[in-house]
Amino acid sequence: MRLAVLAAFAAIGVTVTWQAVRIETLSRSVNALDGSFSRLEAQMALVANIASSTAASTTERLSALVHSESVTRRSSQTLQSTVAKVTPAVVSIVESREVPKLQVTYVNPFGNDPQFQGFGLQVPVYRQVGTTTQKVSAGTGFFVRSNGYIVTNKHVVPDAQATYTVLLANGTQKIGTVIWRSPTEDLAVLKVTGSGYATVPLGHSSAVSLAESVFAVGNALGQYTNSISTGVVSGLNRTIVASDANGTTETLKNVIQTDAAINPGNSGGPLVDLSGDAVGINVAVAQGSQNIGFALPIDEVRAALSSLGI
Repeated sequence: MRLAVLAAFAAIGVTVTWQAVRIETLSRSVNALDGSFSRLEAQMALVANIASSTAASTTERLSALVHSESVTRRSSQTLQSTVAKVTPAVVSIVESREVPKLQVTYVNPFGNDPQFQGFGLQVPVYRQVGTTTQKVSAGTGFFVRSNGYIVTNKHVVPDAQATYTVLLANGTQKIGTVIWRSPTEDLAVLKVTGSGYATVPLGHSSAVSLAESVFAVGNALGQYTNSISTGVVSGLNRTIVASDANGTTETLKNVIQTDAAINPGNSGGPLVDLSGDAVGINVAVAQGSQNIGFALPIDEVRAALSSLGI
């Protein structure tokens, strides 16, 4: 009997022990699953953070691009509106002179010498048969007063005997009278009849800064009126020696250097800041170079107009 009871207890003990083992195994499995879930949650949180960070970074980049494009668009619109205000006041100036009118005739180079008359030799000879008016050069100027005063370079209007035709932006032509040529600077002032002309406000070249955005307006190559070129102020207070087609040289001081393209025909046109104020008068370009142009400081124009009472 005792043996039987002991056996029964032993059997129960085995069962209990087996159940304890199963419970412990299940517990370890649950703990392992808990660890796996914890790692999965951590990985999911990391992925979420990365995704959130990437999204934020992408949003920031997109925002920066949109902002940059917006700034560029506003700058472009500012330039366009400023150019639209300035160009009606810019004119082309064409110089015309009386030049000999020549006619070709053929003569015997030996005159009336009878020993050469039979050869029929004739050579062309040019003979003047009067004069004719001919366009010889073209430049640029701009209105500084609504009653017809125009500033330009002296080398655009050098000849007191020439006729100067002023071509307005709207296609109207006027005869310009040169009322002043500077004895020391490459500056001149013309006058046309009429009033109510658009003008270019005069800024202060003393306030111009390096890398400041500017644009040049002019009659490029004497045939492309109101051509626009953009750039920046590349240098200040330069001294250069300029020469014309005739080999005449002149030393220009305190000029403004710019990389805005300046071509023959641009001389006398305004160099303008983005506020629409003229800060210089385009005067020269460095030959054999790229984008090295020069403009006289507008403060010289201010002083000249003041001395002339204009």
